[in-house]
Amino acid sequence: METWVRAVVEAIHSSRAQAVIYLAGGASQALGWLFSVPGASGSVLEVVVPYSRASMVQLLGKLPLQFTSKQAAEDMALAAFNRALKLSGPGLQVMGVGFTGSLASSRPKQGGHRFYVSTRTQNCIRTSHVTLSKGLRSREEEDKVSSYFLLKAIADACRVSATIQTDVQEPEIPQESVEQFNEDQELKQVIDGQVCMKVYHFADPMEKNFDRKLILPGSFDPLHDGHLRLLEVASSMCDDGLPCFEISAINADKPPLSIAEIKRRVEQFRKAGKNVIISNQPYFYKKAELFPGSAFIIGADTSARLVNPKYYGGDYNRMLEILLECKNTGTTFLVGGREIEGVFKVLEDLDIPKELKDMFISIPEEKFRMDISSTELRKSQGL
Repeated sequence: METWVRAVVEAIHSSRAQAVIYLAGGASQALGWLFSVPGASGSVLEVVVPYSRASMVQLLGKLPLQFTSKQAAEDMALAAFNRALKLSGPGLQVMGVGFTGSLASSRPKQGGHRFYVSTRTQNCIRTSHVTLSKGLRSREEEDKVSSYFLLKAIADACRVSATIQTDVQEPEIPQESVEQFNEDQELKQVIDGQVCMKVYHFADPMEKNFDRKLILPGSFDPLHDGHLRLLEVASSMCDDGLPCFEISAINADKPPLSIAEIKRRVEQFRKAGKNVIISNQPYFYKKAELFPGSAFIIGADTSARLVNPKYYGGDYNRMLEILLECKNTGTTFLVGGREIEGVFKVLEDLDIPKELKDMFISIPEEKFRMDISSTELRKSQGL
């Protein structure tokens, strides 16, 4: 590869950004460049080539109005971004990349030779469109030009300074669009299900690389010392997990949280210097899909509900099936003691099915017991 291409790829691999790439119809040489330079495993999470009609429909969950279009590239980038959020390492910047092209082929094409490349990050979507001069290049040469643009798009999203030689002629100047999202728009996208989560990194950066997330889910209305202490104790037991709180904007039996309410609760974590994730999944089996391999911190009362067939339509086998699927993703639960019907209980007091026992880890009462609750705090504050 050219020297400048190698330099750009090295900068991408050094950026601590991670990407999922979906592409069809071109830019294949860019993949070779990315994978032939050491460091690709840290920056490329997954590559999918949905070349057939059925594959594209399955990827996007719908039939694009036009396969080589700005909308298709942006839909691919959004799908890739949501996938990257699930696969990325804790604490790293993520992006989704979508590319769709219609380049020179073995049969003459009536339409123009063109491609679209789009990158999606938490607060921005950038899209470039280039129409190539017909008959000027071979298929391989057009693929190379589109590969340059794909590489440029990834470098720009990684915010690395890179000199890109795109090799386009005067009439082929790219058309570019950029749309920025503010915090309210980002949260609205989570509530509406367009984006699966928004991550707030308020904790001081850690030099250590974590293998997974350690998540304490809840409503945190308000956040109190018991929550902070519980996460601290759990972190001492699970030192390979990045500590995070998590709030679901969607509730199982209540209306969604408003944007203003989410921001009010998030402000508590900013003041405390703690990471918090806003998701749209109230159920643990869905959280397990959203955060594969994570450890969740829950109370004994939640553990009791998790294994109670009552919450699975009274079907014991259905409960077992769902939780075994969670287990297969690497999900574990750290269980703290809680009062259940006026009696303080710990994990050992619960009847956990033998097939699931190794998913549940007890937080000893001597390490953590605090009977304060957010509900009681709200009552004491007259809220």
